[in-house]
Amino acid sequence: MGQQQLLLIVLSVIIVGLAVVVGLNMHNDRMAADNLDAITSDLINLASRAQQHYRRPTSMGGGGSSFALLTADEAGIAYLTTRPDNENGTFSISVAGTDSTVSIQAVGTEDGDGDGVNCTVTAQVWADSLAVEVNNR
Repeated sequence: MGQQQLLLIVLSVIIVGLAVVVGLNMHNDRMAADNLDAITSDLINLASRAQQHYRRPTSMGGGGSSFALLTADEAGIAYLTTRPDNENGTFSISVAGTDSTVSIQAVGTEDGDGDGVNCTVTAQVWADSLAVEVNNR
């Protein structure tokens, strides 16, 4: 009877251990998906600000129907936000603005697919539309 009870205890410990590991993996996957959603939302907000900048006259600090002031450096992103990084990730202009378009990139804080690269999303912004692409989960 003692061996049977010992075997049941060992099996119980193994089952509980597996349940904990599965739970942790599910939690990590959810955190990565939540981070991807958050940076995508923040990126769409920045894209909207870029469109506002495009429409605002130069006399009021805007682009005057151009994205050209949105350069791929700190000065360019400063037209859109005073905080290019937050708890969700880091945001930058990946391709400097032209008269008709600008590309904004977001790099999250989580690596959802385990490849060593955090989730990355890019938004291509035009005056009247935008396209969002997930580059890395």
